[in-house]
Amino acid sequence: MRILLFLGTNIAIMALLGLTFSLFGIQGLLAENGVDLNLSALLVYAMVIGFSGAFISLFLSKFLAKRSMRVQVIINPENQTERWLVDSVKTMAKTAGIGMPEVGIFNHSSPNAFATGWNKNNALVALSTGLLQSMPKNEVEAVLAHEVSHVANGDMVTMTLIQGVVNTFVVFLSRIIGHVVDRVVFKVERGHGPAFWIVSIIAEIVLGLFATMIVMWFSRYREYKADAGGAKLAGNNNMIAALERLQGVKGAPELPDEMAALAINAGKVQAIFSSHPPLSQRIQALRSIRH
Repeated sequence: MRILLFLGTNIAIMALLGLTFSLFGIQGLLAENGVDLNLSALLVYAMVIGFSGAFISLFLSKFLAKRSMRVQVIINPENQTERWLVDSVKTMAKTAGIGMPEVGIFNHSSPNAFATGWNKNNALVALSTGLLQSMPKNEVEAVLAHEVSHVANGDMVTMTLIQGVVNTFVVFLSRIIGHVVDRVVFKVERGHGPAFWIVSIIAEIVLGLFATMIVMWFSRYREYKADAGGAKLAGNNNMIAALERLQGVKGAPELPDEMAALAINAGKVQAIFSSHPPLSQRIQALRSIRH
């Protein structure tokens, strides 16, 4: 599974919050009634950890994307291509009913693009130099439309909510599993022994894999929606042509792993952990749209 930027940041923040809570004694929220966990307190603790990690990741998403991909944001267009990109995104954003996103270019030979940002009116749409060099204008516009559609659909916010929910269940269930093993197997009657923490960490890793499957399922679903939205903004034929162009690209290096979930073309990964459906299926879905 790719170590996606959003998921990686989310996991790191969850771990940091968990360590901070332990150091400052906030683990007292897990106070026991005799030998039983206080499930209500545990759920509150899990929600704080889970949703904090997801939302902090969301708010950092645009900043981290710019830094990791070295995106050059177009502030004052310096040439005809930059003016055309900005004007195209501006027109699409107006049609989609969202605020004007920042538009940027990043240096990468892979023909790709991504959109990110914490809300519809504070987003970033970025394209690779490889995409600009390998596609004609109508296909580039289709890719821009796809990314603008992601922003208009509020995909990053929805993904954050889903991530927060699955984070909560991962933390909640892993602590219960650790507690049960601590009590039943190691016969600890009060407090928690080392087994609780070891088993909780292992359970959190295993459950986290299942949680990732859920998040990636939504990510694949959102790609079909963004393709359909892009087809409305730039034309169905143009959207199909752009995806076919990507399908025909071979040998170009893929984006760094942490950016794959945000991109229009995520490359080849195991289907169940893939952030994107196969390009062939996306093209077929667009061809099935009735006009």
